[in-house]
Amino acid sequence: MNQDKRKKIMLALILATIIVIISFVYNHYLAKPKSISKNGFYFNTVIAIQLNDTSDEALIDDCFALADTYEHYFSRTMEGSDIYNINHADGAPVQVHEETAELIRAGIRYGKLSDGLFDISIGALTELWDIPDNNGVIPNEDAIKEAAATVDYTQIDVDGCTITMKNPDARLDLGGIAKGYAADQMKAYLNEHGAHEGFINLGGNVLTLGEKSDGSPYHIGIKKPFSEEGETITAVDITDKSVVTSGCYERYFEKDGRIYHHILDPVTGYPYENDLNAVTILSDSSMEGDALSTICFALGMEKGMELIDSMPDTEAIFIDKENKVYQ
Repeated sequence: MNQDKRKKIMLALILATIIVIISFVYNHYLAKPKSISKNGFYFNTVIAIQLNDTSDEALIDDCFALADTYEHYFSRTMEGSDIYNINHADGAPVQVHEETAELIRAGIRYGKLSDGLFDISIGALTELWDIPDNNGVIPNEDAIKEAAATVDYTQIDVDGCTITMKNPDARLDLGGIAKGYAADQMKAYLNEHGAHEGFINLGGNVLTLGEKSDGSPYHIGIKKPFSEEGETITAVDITDKSVVTSGCYERYFEKDGRIYHHILDPVTGYPYENDLNAVTILSDSSMEGDALSTICFALGMEKGMELIDSMPDTEAIFIDKENKVYQ
Protein backbone atom coordinates (compact mmCIF):
# COMPACT_ATOMS: atom_id res chain seq x y z
CA MET A 1 0.00 0.00 0.00
CA ASN A 2 1.50 3.35 -0.99
CA GLN A 3 1.94 6.24 1.41
CA ASP A 4 -0.85 8.44 -0.07
CA LYS A 5 -3.42 5.67 0.14
CA ARG A 6 -2.44 4.95 3.75
CA LYS A 7 -2.90 8.63 4.64
CA LYS A 8 -6.33 8.72 3.01
CA ILE A 9 -7.45 5.65 4.95
CA MET A 10 -6.14 7.10 8.23
CA LEU A 11 -7.88 10.42 7.50
CA ALA A 12 -11.16 8.63 6.77
CA LEU A 13 -10.91 6.69 10.05
CA ILE A 14 -10.20 9.87 12.00
CA LEU A 15 -13.16 11.66 10.39
CA ALA A 16 -15.44 8.70 11.11
CA THR A 17 -14.32 8.70 14.75
CA ILE A 18 -14.96 12.44 15.04
CA ILE A 19 -18.45 12.01 13.56
CA VAL A 20 -19.24 9.24 16.06
CA ILE A 21 -18.04 11.42 18.96
CA ILE A 22 -20.04 14.44 17.75
CA SER A 23 -23.13 12.26 17.31
CA PHE A 24 -22.73 10.82 20.82
CA VAL A 25 -22.32 14.26 22.41
CA TYR A 26 -25.30 15.65 20.51
CA ASN A 27 -27.64 12.77 21.27
CA HIS A 28 -26.71 12.45 24.93
CA TYR A 29 -26.14 16.07 25.90
CA LEU A 30 -27.09 18.68 23.36
CA ALA A 31 -30.25 17.05 21.97
CA LYS A 32 -31.58 16.00 25.36
CA PRO A 33 -34.24 18.44 26.60
CA LYS A 34 -33.27 20.38 29.68
CA SER A 35 -35.17 19.46 32.84
CA ILE A 36 -37.56 22.25 33.85
CA SER A 37 -39.46 22.89 37.07
CA LYS A 38 -41.69 25.56 38.58
CA ASN A 39 -43.55 26.19 41.84
CA GLY A 40 -46.92 27.81 42.40
CA PHE A 41 -49.42 28.37 45.21
CA TYR A 42 -52.89 26.89 44.77
CA PHE A 43 -55.34 24.99 46.98
CA ASN A 44 -53.75 26.79 49.93
CA THR A 45 -50.48 24.91 49.42
CA VAL A 46 -47.28 25.01 47.40
CA ILE A 47 -47.39 22.88 44.27
CA ALA A 48 -44.39 21.89 42.16
CA ILE A 49 -44.05 20.39 38.69
CA GLN A 50 -40.86 19.03 37.14
CA LEU A 51 -40.57 17.76 33.57
CA ASN A 52 -37.47 15.89 32.46
CA ASP A 53 -38.19 15.22 28.78
CA THR A 54 -39.20 18.66 27.52
CA SER A 55 -38.04 22.26 27.71
CA ASP A 56 -41.50 23.67 27.04
CA GLU A 57 -42.27 25.75 30.15
CA ALA A 58 -45.68 26.60 28.69
CA LEU A 59 -46.82 23.08 29.64
CA ILE A 60 -46.21 23.81 33.32
CA ASP A 61 -47.88 27.21 32.99
CA ASP A 62 -50.91 25.48 31.47
CA CYS A 63 -51.01 23.09 34.46
CA PHE A 64 -50.95 26.05 36.83
CA ALA A 65 -53.81 27.56 34.84
CA LEU A 66 -55.70 24.29 35.36
CA ALA A 67 -55.03 24.50 39.10
CA ASP A 68 -56.37 28.06 39.15
CA THR A 69 -59.50 26.96 37.28
CA TYR A 70 -60.15 24.07 39.66
CA GLU A 71 -59.62 26.30 42.67
CA HIS A 72 -62.33 28.58 41.31
CA TYR A 73 -64.58 25.52 40.91
CA PHE A 74 -63.88 23.51 44.07
CA SER A 75 -62.91 25.97 46.83
CA ARG A 76 -65.47 26.23 49.63
CA THR A 77 -64.08 29.58 50.81
CA MET A 78 -63.59 31.42 47.49
CA GLU A 79 -66.63 33.58 46.88
CA GLY A 80 -68.29 32.73 43.58
CA SER A 81 -66.85 29.22 43.27
CA ASP A 82 -69.22 26.36 42.48
CA ILE A 83 -68.90 24.92 45.99
CA TYR A 84 -69.28 28.34 47.64
CA ASN A 85 -72.45 28.92 45.63
CA ILE A 86 -73.87 25.52 46.62
CA ASN A 87 -73.08 26.12 50.29
CA HIS A 88 -74.80 29.51 50.25
CA ALA A 89 -77.88 28.53 48.23
CA ASP A 90 -80.02 27.58 51.26
CA GLY A 91 -81.00 24.33 49.56
CA ALA A 92 -81.85 25.83 46.17
CA PRO A 93 -80.57 24.03 43.03
CA VAL A 94 -77.23 25.32 41.73
CA GLN A 95 -75.87 24.93 38.21
CA VAL A 96 -72.16 24.01 38.29
CA HIS A 97 -69.37 23.22 35.85
CA GLU A 98 -69.27 19.67 34.48
CA GLU A 99 -66.06 18.80 36.33
CA THR A 100 -67.49 20.00 39.64
CA ALA A 101 -70.46 17.68 39.17
CA GLU A 102 -68.05 14.88 38.23
CA LEU A 103 -66.03 15.41 41.42
CA ILE A 104 -69.15 15.53 43.59
CA ARG A 105 -70.33 12.24 42.09
CA ALA A 106 -66.92 10.75 42.87
CA GLY A 107 -67.21 12.02 46.45
CA ILE A 108 -70.57 10.30 46.79
CA ARG A 109 -69.05 7.03 45.51
CA TYR A 110 -66.34 7.20 48.18
CA GLY A 111 -69.03 7.94 50.75
CA LYS A 112 -70.74 4.68 49.77
CA LEU A 113 -67.43 2.77 49.73
CA SER A 114 -66.61 3.92 53.26
CA ASP A 115 -70.17 3.69 54.62
CA GLY A 116 -70.03 7.41 55.40
CA LEU A 117 -66.61 7.54 57.05
CA PHE A 118 -65.54 9.72 54.11
CA ASP A 119 -68.25 12.30 53.53
CA ILE A 120 -67.98 15.39 51.31
CA SER A 121 -70.92 17.03 53.12
CA ILE A 122 -68.70 17.53 56.17
CA GLY A 123 -68.24 21.24 55.48
CA ALA A 124 -70.17 22.49 58.52
CA LEU A 125 -67.79 20.57 60.80
CA THR A 126 -64.77 21.72 58.83
CA GLU A 127 -65.83 25.35 59.21
CA LEU A 128 -66.55 24.91 62.92
CA TRP A 129 -63.17 23.39 63.79
CA ASP A 130 -61.21 25.57 61.34
CA ILE A 131 -58.13 23.46 62.05
CA PRO A 132 -55.62 25.30 59.81
CA ASP A 133 -56.24 28.59 61.65
CA ASN A 134 -57.33 27.26 65.05
CA ASN A 135 -55.06 28.42 67.88
CA GLY A 136 -56.40 25.91 70.39
CA VAL A 137 -60.13 26.61 70.72
CA ILE A 138 -62.25 23.47 71.04
CA PRO A 139 -65.76 24.16 69.71
CA ASN A 140 -68.77 24.00 71.98
CA GLU A 141 -70.11 20.44 72.27
CA ASP A 142 -73.64 21.47 71.27
CA ALA A 143 -72.27 23.25 68.21
CA ILE A 144 -70.32 20.10 67.27
CA LYS A 145 -73.45 17.95 67.55
CA GLU A 146 -75.44 20.44 65.49
CA ALA A 147 -72.82 20.52 62.74
CA ALA A 148 -72.41 16.72 62.74
CA ALA A 149 -76.17 16.32 62.27
CA THR A 150 -75.90 18.01 58.85
CA VAL A 151 -73.36 15.50 57.49
CA ASP A 152 -75.00 12.99 55.15
CA TYR A 153 -73.74 12.44 51.62
CA THR A 154 -77.00 10.67 50.68
CA GLN A 155 -78.74 14.06 50.92
CA ILE A 156 -76.73 15.46 47.98
CA ASP A 157 -78.76 15.41 44.78
CA VAL A 158 -76.86 15.45 41.48
CA ASP A 159 -78.92 15.88 38.32
CA GLY A 160 -76.54 16.39 35.42
CA CYS A 161 -74.74 19.61 36.37
CA THR A 162 -77.41 20.72 38.84
CA ILE A 163 -76.59 20.20 42.52
CA THR A 164 -79.17 20.41 45.30
CA MET A 165 -78.47 20.06 49.01
CA LYS A 166 -81.60 18.49 50.46
CA ASN A 167 -80.55 19.73 53.88
CA PRO A 168 -80.10 23.51 53.46
CA ASP A 169 -77.80 23.61 56.50
CA ALA A 170 -75.34 21.11 55.02
CA ARG A 171 -72.06 22.28 53.52
CA LEU A 172 -69.85 20.61 50.93
CA ASP A 173 -66.08 20.27 51.38
CA LEU A 174 -64.16 18.63 48.52
CA GLY A 175 -60.79 19.11 50.18
CA GLY A 176 -60.38 15.35 50.59
CA ILE A 177 -60.27 14.68 46.83
CA ALA A 178 -59.85 18.01 44.98
CA LYS A 179 -56.03 18.04 44.90
CA GLY A 180 -55.92 14.44 43.72
CA TYR A 181 -58.40 15.17 40.95
CA ALA A 182 -56.37 18.20 39.85
CA ALA A 183 -53.14 16.16 39.81
CA ASP A 184 -54.75 13.47 37.65
CA GLN A 185 -55.99 16.06 35.16
CA MET A 186 -52.57 17.73 34.99
CA LYS A 187 -50.90 14.41 34.29
CA ALA A 188 -53.40 13.60 31.55
CA TYR A 189 -52.76 17.02 29.96
CA LEU A 190 -48.98 16.60 30.10
CA ASN A 191 -49.11 13.09 28.62
CA GLU A 192 -51.40 14.32 25.86
CA HIS A 193 -48.84 16.99 24.96
CA GLY A 194 -45.83 14.68 24.91
CA ALA A 195 -44.45 14.99 28.46
CA HIS A 196 -43.90 11.53 29.94
CA GLU A 197 -41.08 11.94 32.45
CA GLY A 198 -41.17 13.97 35.67
CA PHE A 199 -43.48 14.50 38.61
CA ILE A 200 -46.32 16.61 40.00
CA ASN A 201 -46.38 17.48 43.71
CA LEU A 202 -49.54 19.11 45.01
CA GLY A 203 -48.69 19.73 48.64
CA GLY A 204 -47.85 16.09 49.36
CA ASN A 205 -49.89 14.49 46.60
CA VAL A 206 -47.04 13.15 44.45
CA LEU A 207 -47.85 11.83 40.99
CA THR A 208 -45.04 10.56 38.76
CA LEU A 209 -45.01 10.59 34.98
CA GLY A 210 -43.73 7.32 33.51
CA GLU A 211 -40.27 6.18 34.50
CA LYS A 212 -36.89 7.89 34.42
CA SER A 213 -35.00 7.94 31.12
CA ASP A 214 -32.57 5.33 32.43
CA GLY A 215 -35.46 2.98 33.22
CA SER A 216 -35.21 3.40 37.00
CA PRO A 217 -38.22 4.21 39.23
CA TYR A 218 -38.78 7.38 41.22
CA HIS A 219 -37.64 7.20 44.85
CA ILE A 220 -40.25 8.97 47.02
CA GLY A 221 -39.66 9.56 50.72
CA ILE A 222 -42.48 9.24 53.27
CA LYS A 223 -42.28 11.85 56.00
CA LYS A 224 -41.88 10.77 59.61
CA PRO A 225 -44.96 11.98 61.53
CA PHE A 226 -44.34 15.02 63.72
CA SER A 227 -40.74 15.34 62.55
CA GLU A 228 -39.84 19.03 62.66
CA GLU A 229 -36.82 18.52 60.41
CA GLY A 230 -38.86 16.81 57.69
CA GLU A 231 -37.12 13.48 58.35
CA THR A 232 -38.31 10.52 56.28
CA ILE A 233 -39.42 7.31 57.94
CA THR A 234 -39.43 5.11 54.82
CA ALA A 235 -39.44 5.42 51.03
CA VAL A 236 -41.08 3.82 48.02
CA ASP A 237 -39.93 3.22 44.45
CA ILE A 238 -42.69 3.90 41.93
CA THR A 239 -43.21 4.21 38.20
CA ASP A 240 -46.17 6.11 36.75
CA LYS A 241 -47.97 6.01 40.09
CA SER A 242 -49.44 8.29 42.75
CA VAL A 243 -48.33 8.57 46.38
CA VAL A 244 -50.72 10.27 48.82
CA THR A 245 -50.49 10.50 52.61
CA SER A 246 -53.11 11.43 55.20
CA GLY A 247 -52.12 11.80 58.82
CA CYS A 248 -52.87 13.43 62.14
CA TYR A 249 -49.60 15.40 61.99
CA GLU A 250 -50.36 17.42 58.84
CA ARG A 251 -52.76 20.04 60.23
CA TYR A 252 -53.48 20.06 63.94
CA PHE A 253 -53.28 21.87 67.23
CA GLU A 254 -52.45 20.49 70.66
CA LYS A 255 -54.28 21.28 73.87
CA ASP A 256 -53.93 19.70 77.32
CA GLY A 257 -51.68 17.02 75.85
CA ARG A 258 -54.17 15.96 73.18
CA ILE A 259 -53.82 16.30 69.40
CA TYR A 260 -56.80 17.77 67.52
CA HIS A 261 -56.22 17.15 63.80
CA HIS A 262 -58.07 17.88 60.56
CA ILE A 263 -59.43 14.38 59.79
CA LEU A 264 -62.87 14.67 61.35
CA ASP A 265 -65.26 11.85 62.23
CA PRO A 266 -68.70 12.65 60.74
CA VAL A 267 -70.39 10.63 63.50
CA THR A 268 -68.80 12.10 66.63
CA GLY A 269 -67.88 15.46 65.12
CA TYR A 270 -64.40 15.19 66.66
CA PRO A 271 -61.08 14.25 65.04
CA TYR A 272 -60.69 10.50 64.56
CA GLU A 273 -58.96 8.69 67.42
CA ASN A 274 -57.32 5.38 66.54
CA ASP A 275 -54.03 3.48 66.39
CA LEU A 276 -52.59 5.45 63.46
CA ASN A 277 -50.42 8.46 62.79
CA ALA A 278 -50.60 8.23 59.00
CA VAL A 279 -51.64 6.21 55.96
CA THR A 280 -49.94 6.41 52.56
CA ILE A 281 -51.65 5.06 49.44
CA LEU A 282 -49.88 3.98 46.24
CA SER A 283 -52.30 3.88 43.32
CA ASP A 284 -52.77 4.77 39.67
CA SER A 285 -55.11 7.67 40.46
CA SER A 286 -54.17 10.51 42.80
CA MET A 287 -57.83 11.25 43.49
CA GLU A 288 -58.38 7.65 44.56
CA GLY A 289 -55.25 7.83 46.71
CA ASP A 290 -56.59 11.01 48.28
CA ALA A 291 -59.87 9.40 49.24
CA LEU A 292 -58.44 6.01 50.27
CA SER A 293 -55.78 7.53 52.52
CA THR A 294 -58.54 9.29 54.48
CA ILE A 295 -60.83 6.25 54.48
CA CYS A 296 -58.07 3.91 55.69
CA PHE A 297 -57.08 6.37 58.41
CA ALA A 298 -60.71 6.48 59.53
CA LEU A 299 -61.00 2.68 59.48
CA GLY A 300 -57.84 2.11 61.51
CA MET A 301 -55.05 -0.30 60.63
CA GLU A 302 -56.80 -3.69 60.68
CA LYS A 303 -59.91 -2.73 58.69
CA GLY A 304 -57.88 -0.39 56.49
CA MET A 305 -55.60 -3.26 55.49
CA GLU A 306 -58.63 -5.42 54.72
CA LEU A 307 -59.98 -2.74 52.39
CA ILE A 308 -56.68 -2.30 50.52
CA ASP A 309 -56.27 -6.08 50.18
CA SER A 310 -59.61 -6.11 48.33
CA MET A 311 -58.53 -3.46 45.80
CA PRO A 312 -56.42 -4.26 42.71
CA ASP A 313 -53.28 -2.28 41.82
CA THR A 314 -53.36 -0.46 45.17
CA GLU A 315 -50.91 -0.60 48.06
CA ALA A 316 -50.81 1.08 51.46
CA ILE A 317 -48.30 1.97 54.14
CA PHE A 318 -49.65 2.33 57.68
CA ILE A 319 -47.71 4.17 60.39
CA ASP A 320 -48.94 3.55 63.93
CA LYS A 321 -48.77 5.75 67.02
CA GLU A 322 -45.28 4.40 67.79
CA ASN A 323 -44.18 5.29 64.24
CA LYS A 324 -43.83 1.64 63.30
CA VAL A 325 -44.28 1.04 59.58
CA TYR A 326 -46.59 -1.65 58.14
CA GLN A 327 -46.96 -2.28 54.42
